[in-house]
Amino acid sequence: MSDCYSHEYWMQQALLLADEAQKIGEIPVGAIVVKDNKLIASAFNLSITDNDPSAHAEMLAIRRAGQILENYRLVGCRLYVTLEPCFMCAGLLVHSRIEEVIFGASDYKTGSCGSIMNLANHELLNHKVKITSGILAQACGDKLSAFFRMRRKQIKEAKKKLKEN
Repeated sequence: MSDCYSHEYWMQQALLLADEAQKIGEIPVGAIVVKDNKLIASAFNLSITDNDPSAHAEMLAIRRAGQILENYRLVGCRLYVTLEPCFMCAGLLVHSRIEEVIFGASDYKTGSCGSIMNLANHELLNHKVKITSGILAQACGDKLSAFFRMRRKQIKEAKKKLKEN
């Protein structure tokens, strides 16, 4: 299996996408859909840029994968994402029949793959998503923490300038 890429490899690729998101002022989250160890689709957050609350990295990557595979069911696909999916994205994982979600940083505010709830494996749903968490968690979490520190600093400086004027 020397041609088989590891979870860490794919998460590193998702982190590179998160960097692209940050460059344009988006929350740095990247996502990749993989099938048979091949990249199918990738995306990063565009909610701010597109003024679209549903433009999460997971949502965009899964939409693209469906178009590329010409199927709304993504059977046998894995989703790698730098931040634990929210309830909206966890619902999409179930509807799209993603086999497994692999995420880096846990989200203790909206995480719906185990942190505050586990929608992806709810007992009453017709599809259960395998969940693997904590892959490159430190790197994923550090990237998000640094971004929000920078944002808070920018807001503080903007408020200070307003007071000075």
